[in-house]
Amino acid sequence: MASSADRSSRHRRHRRAGFWQRLARMLRFRLAIPMMRSHHSPEHAARGTMIGLAWAFTPTIGIQMPLVFVSWIIARRIFNWDFSLLLGLAWTWVTNAFTLVPTYYLFYLTGQVMMGHWGDLSGYDRFAGIWSGAFSPDLTLWQEVVIMSKVLVLDWGAAMWLGSLPWAALTAFLGYRYSLKFVRAHRHARAERMARRHGHREHHGHEHRHGFGPRRHHHPEPGAKSVP
Repeated sequence: MASSADRSSRHRRHRRAGFWQRLARMLRFRLAIPMMRSHHSPEHAARGTMIGLAWAFTPTIGIQMPLVFVSWIIARRIFNWDFSLLLGLAWTWVTNAFTLVPTYYLFYLTGQVMMGHWGDLSGYDRFAGIWSGAFSPDLTLWQEVVIMSKVLVLDWGAAMWLGSLPWAALTAFLGYRYSLKFVRAHRHARAERMARRHGHREHHGHEHRHGFGPRRHHHPEPGAKSVP
């Protein structure tokens, strides 16, 4: 019989596999399908991806979607520049409660290196412990906000904000480039499929009009007399 350790290990693997399957399904329905079904230009979808990723890779989890919405209003009304609001909102979910700690830690390390603080790189366990404490079930919402604000503004805030800038720029650039390529490829493939279908229908219609289609043989009914 399997030991409790084996059962626990299988349970963890099952949960991990289930998480990645749910994540892949969510990315498909929230990101890929809206891009494929958009009736706007490919650039419109790519700009939405760019804005969403730009805000996603900043230490603003919790207010990223409102920031995208504000960006959309400002872009349309002031700069006469539009992007897909739906895709912009969806792409902010790349950074979420599951990826918050490692992403913020990456921002912090990058910022420390950019400021030349090579000897002041806090360990990941300490960093994660502070964020875990900020989401303790024993704390009220206001206490959580105070702790998060203190970390973002006073403790490691400067390093995280500075370190997030190159990652926000890089992911926004890559997001624009590859989403534009993805939408264009999808539309090109769809146009080719429609052209093949149209050509196939025209080919069969031409055969029938000119008598090249399948011949129908007339079989006389039983007992009917043939005409001499």
